Amino acid sequence: MLPRVDRVVTSRTVEINDEPVTIENNIWLMGDDEQVLVVDAAHDGDAIKEAIGDRRLFAIACTHGHRYHVDQAPAVADSVGGPILLNAADQVIWERVHPDHAPDGELPHGEVLRVAHVDVRVLHTPGHSDGSVCLYVAALGAVFTGDTLLKGGPGPTDWSLSRFPTLLRSLEERVLALPAETRVLPGHGEETTIGDEAPHLADWIAVGPS
Repeated sequence: MLPRVDRVVTSRTVEINDEPVTIENNIWLMGDDEQVLVVDAAHDGDAIKEAIGDRRLFAIACTHGHRYHVDQAPAVADSVGGPILLNAADQVIWERVHPDHAPDGELPHGEVLRVAHVDVRVLHTPGHSDGSVCLYVAALGAVFTGDTLLKGGPGPTDWSLSRFPTLLRSLEERVLALPAETRVLPGHGEETTIGDEAPHLADWIAVGPS
């Protein structure tokens, strides 16, 4: 039996330019009744722990190191028991958020995690950040994309250490090359598919960075 994918939407209100802005994140959990992989851990640690339940936490896999994706990772990992994984290129960003709690392992390109009897392949997709990754699960026809690809286009590149041309190259070479029917499970908003997004690459290039 294939593992299931669950989504927990967490939120946090912050002030940007003196205005309150609510940020919502998708926390994805992939697993079976025994074991689960958590993709990102933001805003509401209790909700994430409730979704994990009594299953064994394989790991918290961070798609990148930005605060609004990892702020609850140490608290959840320490409470439930399990490692935190992050691509090494985002270590500098991670340390701004968690200077006293290092990740437990890395997510290098091509690494394969075996979770709940299926393979999860790491795709290093720099651009939104240097260490951004996507997690491709061929058996489920799904890819967890963090802020690399959202419904309607690439993630934003107005962060420090973001690079729009690099992001476009990552998308073209490593994400949009996946089968068209692949479900795209992003860090924010609704899911989409590779087939729905790939035809718009030229438009994204023409419009430029967001």
